[in-house]
Amino acid sequence: MAETSVQTNETTTTGPPARRLRGHKAIATSCIASRDRPGLIASAAEDGCVCWFDMRCKDLLHTMDVAQNPISSLCFKPGNENTVYVSSENEVKVFDVHMLTSWKPLESYSYNKEEINQITCNSKSSFLAAADDGGDIKIIDIRQKCLYKTLRAAHESICSSVQFLPWRPWEVITGGLDSKLIMWDFSKGRPFKVMDLGKSEPDSSSNAGQCFNPAFVHAIAVPEADMLDKTDKICVVARGDGVVDVINIESEFRAAKSKGSSNPKKGGQPKSNGNVPSPSSEKEDQNQRTRLRLDYSSGGHTAAVSCVAFSVFGEKGRYIISGGNDKAVKVWNWSGFFKADETCNKDDFLHLNISLGRKVNWLCTTPTDSENLVVCDTSKVVKVYTVA
Repeated sequence: MAETSVQTNETTTTGPPARRLRGHKAIATSCIASRDRPGLIASAAEDGCVCWFDMRCKDLLHTMDVAQNPISSLCFKPGNENTVYVSSENEVKVFDVHMLTSWKPLESYSYNKEEINQITCNSKSSFLAAADDGGDIKIIDIRQKCLYKTLRAAHESICSSVQFLPWRPWEVITGGLDSKLIMWDFSKGRPFKVMDLGKSEPDSSSNAGQCFNPAFVHAIAVPEADMLDKTDKICVVARGDGVVDVINIESEFRAAKSKGSSNPKKGGQPKSNGNVPSPSSEKEDQNQRTRLRLDYSSGGHTAAVSCVAFSVFGEKGRYIISGGNDKAVKVWNWSGFFKADETCNKDDFLHLNISLGRKVNWLCTTPTDSENLVVCDTSKVVKVYTVA
């Protein structure tokens, strides 16, 4: 069994092999880890199955035969992890964890016309969002069990990722293969801020060694509600050009409101639900660090970044973890950047580099001290690492 090379920004060491979770018959595509039951992990794959593992046990717990087509995404219902949502093709299925052996969904939603790339629930467990290949995002009312809104006509290509903003209950942020990051008021079905990452480059420093693919948005992550007391209100973006962008979207939001001139082509800007910033607060925003670019010059990825996540172990949100097509997982200690009183060097951000043998499809973290990083690569075996 091949050893796993583990690198830090200070030394290079060779660690023990990752723990391997076997159960899938095809490439693993996605994974989630329970917050309520540490050690419980669910993974999905192109075989249409969801495999359940308990890290305290040696063997696979259950296999759910969910679909005949590949599964693209899965998520728990926040506050009630007995409910899990699974997407395959253009359909979202809802399952009760206590009824895994029956494989029968409690509900199913087929509102998307194209293949779904990601699903996610809001923190209050009232809405589910499903982003698809047509660039549409369906907002489903999971209490009323019906379609609430369709968000469209803003992405020009595939919508690859969607996240609710836990500090703004009627807003979502989406990313797509048009290199755009879009903030929406989903109560009105309108976008109010569009960031074109292919055109907006806040840092013009040298990119020597950086890959030159387009800045497609492959995945995004935002802090969970219980991380907000320790993190800024940010969005992390996994880009096709190998960059991990950490963006203070509250500053972006205020800039959009104050300018009032960056409305997208279709749909107006929703009315402000907050106070207009004063000149002094605008000056503070100008002096504040608003975007961190983690790229090749910081020890970052040399190919497209496929996924990003916040760490939920230890001090929640302390690390950002990214995986890419360069067969590497990077652990970033980013949290000091947005603190104006701290001096930051680009060489200080990379905490850990894990070199794999395959491209990374997805990853997640667990709230345990060990075996706390779960990785789905382009094999049928799910790997589990320990980040200290």
